[in-house]
Amino acid sequence: MNIELSVVIPVYNEEPGLAALFARLYPALDALRIPYEVVFVNDGSRDGSAAMLREQFQRRPDVTRVILFNGNFGQHMAIMAGFEQVRGRRIVTLDADLQNPPEEIGRLIAKMDEGYDYVGSIRRMRRDSAFRRIAGRAMNLVRERITRIRMTDQGCMLRAYSREIVDAINSCREISTYIPALAYTFAQRPVEIEVEHEERAAGESKYSLYQLIRLNFDLVTAFSLVPLQMFSLAGMLISLVSILFVIYLAVRRLLLGPEAEGLFTLFGIVFFLLGIALFGIGLLGEYLGRIAQQVRQRPRYLIQAVLEAEAGPEPKGEAARGVAGS
Repeated sequence: MNIELSVVIPVYNEEPGLAALFARLYPALDALRIPYEVVFVNDGSRDGSAAMLREQFQRRPDVTRVILFNGNFGQHMAIMAGFEQVRGRRIVTLDADLQNPPEEIGRLIAKMDEGYDYVGSIRRMRRDSAFRRIAGRAMNLVRERITRIRMTDQGCMLRAYSREIVDAINSCREISTYIPALAYTFAQRPVEIEVEHEERAAGESKYSLYQLIRLNFDLVTAFSLVPLQMFSLAGMLISLVSILFVIYLAVRRLLLGPEAEGLFTLFGIVFFLLGIALFGIGLLGEYLGRIAQQVRQRPRYLIQAVLEAEAGPEPKGEAARGVAGS
């Protein structure tokens, strides 16, 4: 049977809300009246999430598959593992916390029926804190200016991808990657639609402010050299200004003699230049760190087991290495 829709859901310590997810997800997908599968990826949960996923697989083995990681590798790696296992012609990603209602999946599929190969989403009436909304807008603005990748709401997991785009993403072997941005660069006809947004059903957010900042660092350094170019231009400009300032001080000393009044000003300028240099070293470290991770060619994740009703095709890429190593 040809599967029309695959829904990939990463799960990390979501035990309190999984029952509610199951109760809403499957009726919403059944109502679409198309062949589908749900691929859960347990990202090394430390609570009872894995056990609940096993139980759900036993209830609906015809449409449920479960990938069990043997550690915590992050949300995006969980999605990549799901992408390498999916069988559907169209793929939708969904958070397990019910902030994106499963009932909205049908709207994304209907939009793809209009000829779009990638459908992003914008959360209507976001229920996040004011701080997260403001920080998200600021990061979106900076990211768009640097990378030219336009995503109104990069934090919304509810997105739909064509099979061709998922295959293109699977062919990328980057260690640090941001899936929606890759999809945007590969898409021929991308579009965004508004979707409903609800408060988290249970548990707490897995993304701290630090993780959000790290995500945007990965996004910017993966898709643009603009930060390095800006630092290089700033370095040349500061060097020119410094040379002019040194000439000014030398002429002033010759005309007025030695002075002590400008000592603290000189210290201030030196500390400013040191700050710029340290920032540049850190920026270079970001790019060098990405290169170091890439050349090691370590598996991005390791799969402990895959629960499915019947034997599918052999796992490929990272999945194959994960099964062999577990």
